[in-house]
Amino acid sequence: MRNFSDISSVLWITGLSGSGKSTLAKMVYELLRSKNLKAILLDGDQLREIFRPNLNQNYSREERMDLAMKYSKLCLNIASQNIIVIISTISLFKEIHAWNRDNLPNYFELYLKVPLDVLRSRDIKGIYKRYDKGEIKNVAGLDLKIDEPENADWVVEYDPNLSSQCLAEELLKRINL
Repeated sequence: MRNFSDISSVLWITGLSGSGKSTLAKMVYELLRSKNLKAILLDGDQLREIFRPNLNQNYSREERMDLAMKYSKLCLNIASQNIIVIISTISLFKEIHAWNRDNLPNYFELYLKVPLDVLRSRDIKGIYKRYDKGEIKNVAGLDLKIDEPENADWVVEYDPNLSSQCLAEELLKRINL
């Protein structure tokens, strides 16, 4: 079993918009910090604003792939400094998953698999409603093809009775912290 407290590590939390990636990542980060571990939290929405501030909601698969590769390389750079990286991002591309597994140290991929009807009911950012109205396109999981992870270390199927706190605690057990 991997021990994330001893070496550089990357926790890649992925799923579609509204799956709970950011919430889980924040909880994991707080738990790691409470154990006095060096960790950094990266959020795909915030990173997109840094790397491509003028990018609109209609960005293509190629643009998303380019951003995801930048996220991966940033994770590599930070993890090489013996910092645990927790990243929450959609980035559901097999090429990115494969690159991460080959290049990121102590890589752990968690996929939050949530049914579309649940995602639509959450729709915190209004993405699904705007898509339905024809205001945006290239929405991951709708008209933009995604690749569900084939080799995720942990696939969490949606369970309305499973709290984010329990999920965060279970994740730390799985990475031996």
